[in-house]
Parts: sequence; C-alpha cells; structure tokens
Amino acid sequence: MLNRICLVGRLTRDPELRRTNNEIAVCSFTLAVDDRVKDANGNKTTTFIGVTVFNNQADNCAKFLRKGSLTGVDGRIRQRTFERRDGTKGSVIEVVADYVTFLEPNKNREIPNEEIPLDEVRDDEPVDESKNLDSIEVTDDDLPF
Repeated sequence: MLNRICLVGRLTRDPELRRTNNEIAVCSFTLAVDDRVKDANGNKTTTFIGVTVFNNQADNCAKFLRKGSLTGVDGRIRQRTFERRDGTKGSVIEVVADYVTFLEPNKNREIPNEEIPLDEVRDDEPVDESKNLDSIEVTDDDLPF
C-alpha cells in the first residue's frame, strides 16, 4: 500500500503552533490548492486541505510561513476521529507533512544565522573582500568543464 501526497498551494491563514504535553511542536495550517478542472461557469475551483507538521519543521513553519505563502508539502493522508465537547464524534482527513518547502522569498521572514540582506548593507561599513566572488581569480584549468 502507498499513502503519499504532494501539494503546492498558499496558506489561507497564519500557521498555528502548539506543543504537546511532551513538548513536541505541532504546527497546523490550511493549504488552498487550485484544481486543474474548472466549474460549469469556467471559474477555477480551489480545495482547502488541512496540514499538520511536527517537531523542528513545525517550529520553522510557524517562524517563516504567513498567510498567502506559496508552500510545497510532501506527506501522507491521515484520518482521525475525535469527540466534541457536546459528546458527538467527528472525523477529519488531513495531511501529515514529512517535508515542507518554502517556495517563494519573503521579505518579512526572519533571517537565520545573522545573514544581512544585500539591500541592508551600508556604504560606510567596511566590506570583507574575501566574501566577494568578483575578486576570485579562476583559470581555465580550475574549471571542471
């Protein structure tokens, strides 16, 4: 048996991060995925799919994704049942993500490892020339092709 799903869509709202009793990070969000088939009026249709992510990837999703972020999800489908407060039982089908890919740059994302965007480098600061790729001299013998 195979249970695999690959989706690309946009978040309908900001992700929601919570922690289990064992301090495991759990992030939930809804992904809007456009269908290839149009409705009878010629309008595109959209499917809204719940996604759950665990552990470090859950922390990263909560940190870097926002409403409208274009996101790729690779995971598996899971159906779970639950009991509502009024005692009735419910069921939900969701995607448990194994991999989440951030598919677009976002100026509002946090930047890890103290990286400084190029547009924030000031002219009056000294520039480390060792990091400038234009200053590297490469001969034809050094190229692998």
